[in-house]
Amino acid sequence: MRSLVLFGLFATLAAARAAAQAPDGKALFEANCAKCHGSTGRPSPAIKKMFPEIPLYGESFFATRSDADILAVLTNGKGKNMKPWKDRLSADEMTALARYIRSLRP
Repeated sequence: MRSLVLFGLFATLAAARAAAQAPDGKALFEANCAKCHGSTGRPSPAIKKMFPEIPLYGESFFATRSDADILAVLTNGKGKNMKPWKDRLSADEMTALARYIRSLRP
């Protein structure tokens, strides 16, 4: 019985530690993406005018892009203005960021 209690305690501590170390997609978005994409995935009119190709995170965006598509753009960039993040963010950070972007779906 004691070993089961200890196992449960260690499992709980390991899960808590893993959760504490998981990258925060929202914080990453706010620090790296919101300047151009807006805090909700809708860039300001001034940014949209400067970069007309920048997408709006609306239904049509999410209907035509898979999670893998979002991750590929984060990793490799797109066009001349969206630079790749693969040298600036870890794979875990980009995955957390892609999940957060998906959460912006209206």
